[in-house]
Amino acid sequence: MSFAYDSARPVLRDVTLDIPRGSVVGIMGQSGCGKTTLLRIIMGAYFPGAGAARVVGHVTSELDRDGLYAMRRKMGMLFQFGALFTDLSVFENVAFPLREHLHLPEELVQDLVMMKLQAVGLRGAAHLMPTELSGGMARRVALARSIALDPQLMLYDEPFTGLDPISFGVISRLVRSLNDALGATSIIVTHDVQETLGVVDYVYFMADGQVVSQGTPQAVDGSLEPFVDQFVHGKPDGPVPFHYPGSSFAADLALAAD
Repeated sequence: MSFAYDSARPVLRDVTLDIPRGSVVGIMGQSGCGKTTLLRIIMGAYFPGAGAARVVGHVTSELDRDGLYAMRRKMGMLFQFGALFTDLSVFENVAFPLREHLHLPEELVQDLVMMKLQAVGLRGAAHLMPTELSGGMARRVALARSIALDPQLMLYDEPFTGLDPISFGVISRLVRSLNDALGATSIIVTHDVQETLGVVDYVYFMADGQVVSQGTPQAVDGSLEPFVDQFVHGKPDGPVPFHYPGSSFAADLALAAD
């Protein structure tokens, strides 16, 4: 599968991913490598320029608007900073997808929302507004909202960014436990290496729009592939240079001396 915004800007080149049902898979790489674009292709916001994306049994490019809408009902999405509706309470945020997609009695909506909030430990915060939540709490409310419809596929866009160690521990355990409890499949797009390796079953590493390495967390952690070794262990020098390309340092100093 390949994708480009225009002929001068190829973003993804010959990317092949096979994500088994029930697994938690990480897609890692530095900023600008195409991770988020790949996530948008998976959710059907973009279509591949070459090849195909088969998601929850559907080739996305073959679906019309109603088909895409139906496919997305089978997905849950956790955005990087939660993306809660700021004018709605915690309860109403979680209730929103239930009311949008289903025609349920209000008593059942009440029970389902409380069940989802209980799963993320925030049943007691149902009456609060998003402005009254910490960053970690907001992420957990967003997670409760994303699982409201018991999705087959969960998509996470940088779910650990900006979290303190306690909040990270809570969110990472929830990602794993909710995936297993729902019998879902989860895809985590991230550049947080060590945090993610403790959660996922398999990892794809991307660089310059391509998959450069893949494997289990154990294999990745001990990989001798130069890019993976540099990325996983945070080394300043390697395939990704520390210094931005330019003239020699000595030449710049000589110019400054003049």
